[in-house]
Amino acid sequence: MTTNGWLQILLFFSIILVATKPIGLYMARVFERQRTFLDPLLCPIERLLYRLTGVDASEEMQWTGYGMAMLAFSLVSMLALYLLERVQTWLPWNPQHLPNVPAALAFNTAVSFTANTNWQSYVPETTMSYLTQMAGLAYHNFVSAAVGLAVAVALIRGIARREQKTLGNFWVDITRATLWVLLPSALVLAFALVSQGVIQNFRPYDTAKLVQSQPATPTTPAITTQTIAQGPVASQEAIKELGTNGGGFFNANSAHPFENPTPLTNFMEMLAMILIPAGLTVTLGRMTGSPRHGWAVFAAMSVLFFAGITTAYWAESQPNPLLHHVDQHVTQLQSGGNMEGKEVRFGIANSALFDTESTATSTGAVIAMNDSFMPLGGLVPLANIMLGEVIFGGVGVGLTGMVIFVILAVFIAGLMVGRTPEYLGKKIESYDVKMAMLYILIFPLIILGFAAVTVLLPNLGLSSLNNTGPHGLSEIVYAFASATGNNGSAFAGLNANTNWYNLTMAFAMLAGRFLMIIPVLAIAGNLAEKRYTPPSLGTFPVTTTLFTILLVSVVLIVGALTFFPVLSLGPVLEHLLLRAGHSF
Repeated sequence: MTTNGWLQILLFFSIILVATKPIGLYMARVFERQRTFLDPLLCPIERLLYRLTGVDASEEMQWTGYGMAMLAFSLVSMLALYLLERVQTWLPWNPQHLPNVPAALAFNTAVSFTANTNWQSYVPETTMSYLTQMAGLAYHNFVSAAVGLAVAVALIRGIARREQKTLGNFWVDITRATLWVLLPSALVLAFALVSQGVIQNFRPYDTAKLVQSQPATPTTPAITTQTIAQGPVASQEAIKELGTNGGGFFNANSAHPFENPTPLTNFMEMLAMILIPAGLTVTLGRMTGSPRHGWAVFAAMSVLFFAGITTAYWAESQPNPLLHHVDQHVTQLQSGGNMEGKEVRFGIANSALFDTESTATSTGAVIAMNDSFMPLGGLVPLANIMLGEVIFGGVGVGLTGMVIFVILAVFIAGLMVGRTPEYLGKKIESYDVKMAMLYILIFPLIILGFAAVTVLLPNLGLSSLNNTGPHGLSEIVYAFASATGNNGSAFAGLNANTNWYNLTMAFAMLAGRFLMIIPVLAIAGNLAEKRYTPPSLGTFPVTTTLFTILLVSVVLIVGALTFFPVLSLGPVLEHLLLRAGHSF
């Protein structure tokens, strides 16, 4: 670790700290339908959309209606993307004449982008046409993020409202999330990225003649040219990061120079991933009338974030004990840390920061390959996902996951003092705790269940591995954790483009997204109906440092009790064996 690396990390977090409040207050105004500076431009568009679709913006929904609208919208969007993939070869904006996407892969991809996961079992530049990338994948980058944002706002309303049965209007919330939050910020970021060299065009791929060709072998012809893929990259890159989606236009994702050409674009993309999730903590405080509570939640997320980045940066700064050279009978280890699989443009500090943040925010974009991280460095992105993607998390869903842990924390605090727990004036009762526990239990059940079945199927699950031993186990567990956590990143050592992985991971993505949203909306609806209870001397305050410590402890304890056994068999065991001279 270096002083320069830590200064970059601290500068990054300082900007987040400064920007969180104005962004959070702006989103509170948007969803409380107060006036904003964009209203003169966007309000006419909003009214036109409601008129064309027959939406009554004044009509509110109970949590069941809100959930049904969300599920119906997501289902139709998923089917539309699946159809687009299956017929893309006959549609325009396909200069490379790419074929239709195979059925299992098309289904997996449609589910993935609908669930805000953006898991990619394919090479984008050789699989998806420009039309599919824009009208299919980029469109879902907007609407899947808008759905997550709408659910978070519905939950905040449930906490804030008193003796009401409604949570707002789903169609209004996703419209305002798209028009007021995601679209303007994506336009600004896309122009900024283009100014720094991120490409945006509709040209056919270029063919370049190699300066030094690769000679022919008995099994392969000589290679004298290279195909250079391009396309409308900047527009998708912007919403990929802002919407915490993460799916790359190219297979190398944000390590590709056309997606991320300079240290400045890298810095902008890192900020884009975290600003909206961080701002939502302020939105929570503002809409519930308790700003200090919002900052207490922000503090808990920040503590967990710094724990991850410190561990990852330290681990990657260590030399790999198996990579050394002998000079005059003296064995020398790597002097610069573990640079394997990392972009030399960004180095170890930025690689550790980017991948830690990408999994803490459920974005899944990468500038370094997790498969090549040191075992404890690779443990950090895996642990970030296994904690429930609550360390800022995805757009909206990160906050909802952390509120679930808040409910558990105040419930535990109530048990300790022997009184009914309260959360911002609402009694937390058995129904709320049952729904919270349902949310908590769905997550590990899917991850560990699918991983356990997969390791028992040599022909279906194990045949796709590039590594054996604990590293191979980590690859399988990471794949299902990434799918269920709607992250989309991978250890990159697993070929997931098989029928088994395409179908099982599609189910994991659907369950990890929608089976976990339903309990959240149920809690929101139940809280909205409760009457307000004024705080008393026995009320556990949710605005203090003690609350932040308790919240962090609950998150870590739940995660450790659930996933420590599999982590000990994966990255922890690999770390110990690596020190003993074994690799996989």
